[in-house]
Amino acid sequence: MISVPIELLAICGSTRAGGNTDQILQYTREISSERGAHLSIVNLRDYHFSASGTCVDCNDRETPCELKDDMPYITDMMRKADGIIYAVPVQGFGMGHLMQIFIERSGVCYLRFERPLTNKVGGVIVTGRRYNHNHVYSQIVNNLLLNRMIIVGSGFPALLQGGKPSEVLGDIEGLDSVRRMVNRMIDMVKTIKHYSLLTNQSYLTFNEGNERMIGEDLLQPLKKH
Repeated sequence: MISVPIELLAICGSTRAGGNTDQILQYTREISSERGAHLSIVNLRDYHFSASGTCVDCNDRETPCELKDDMPYITDMMRKADGIIYAVPVQGFGMGHLMQIFIERSGVCYLRFERPLTNKVGGVIVTGRRYNHNHVYSQIVNNLLLNRMIIVGSGFPALLQGGKPSEVLGDIEGLDSVRRMVNRMIDMVKTIKHYSLLTNQSYLTFNEGNERMIGEDLLQPLKKH
């Protein structure tokens, strides 16, 4: 099989440098490296970006947000990646606030116009002491699907338990879930790239416009019945 470069990007929504989420992403980087893939990590805490404001024009405008901050740089990195992993801790029984702000702002103000993440392979890692991992996981999975990304089944979701520093490294089942997810993501990226090399076509074609514009002309035949 032809060797192809694989670029993965991990977006870390933890405020704590060196904490459990960071440690899991280092583990993820090691797995990726062993498979010949390169993993870059964006720690949201290191970037300056604003929350969506009260201008209320986000839903109507047809061009990206005009606020000047680091958001365009981060979304450009997402556009260049073959696969993207969202990693976030559970905080206050919900998603860590950095990731929540990032998903809202990047989605409404940058990603919704052309859906540039279409057909990129997505993965989710959630860390936390004990509660509500599944709620956070479901929210991010829904966001990946909204962005028309490909989620590859790999067994149990990558949910890791650990509150104290380094505690997640003792969650053997969670670590194994991360390993399986990363390996399946890499396999899917390879499959997509090989298909494109052999056929000069996209693995999945998706020419639909923005989902906010309902295709009423396409629905018309159904109305006749």
